[in-house]
Amino acid sequence: MADCLFCRIIAGEIPAAVVAEDEELLAFKDINPQAPVHVLVIPKRHIANTAASVEGDELLLGRLLRFGCRVAAETGVAESGFRLVLNNGPDSGEAVPHLHLHVLGGRRLTWPPG
Repeated sequence: MADCLFCRIIAGEIPAAVVAEDEELLAFKDINPQAPVHVLVIPKRHIANTAASVEGDELLLGRLLRFGCRVAAETGVAESGFRLVLNNGPDSGEAVPHLHLHVLGGRRLTWPPG
């Protein structure tokens, strides 16, 4: 999708601090971090958000979560604890309409988050 910020990052048109990547997923540091570790994991195929996923996307959604755990391990927060967050729609705080998983850690996170 030409006007999607994250699609432009995937295409290499906009630079990002890449943390991990495979054939289907890309993880990069958030430019407005809310914790010492704040990484976004996105599918390379455009999906607006989890609510816009369709039948057949289950494997990709599962891989997204596992990749988030890999990122937590590679950034050193897996043992102390981390949060995986998926937002859906403007009321949730979703700013970019491209499915993305937030991996947050490196400090004690409070609850409730919002």
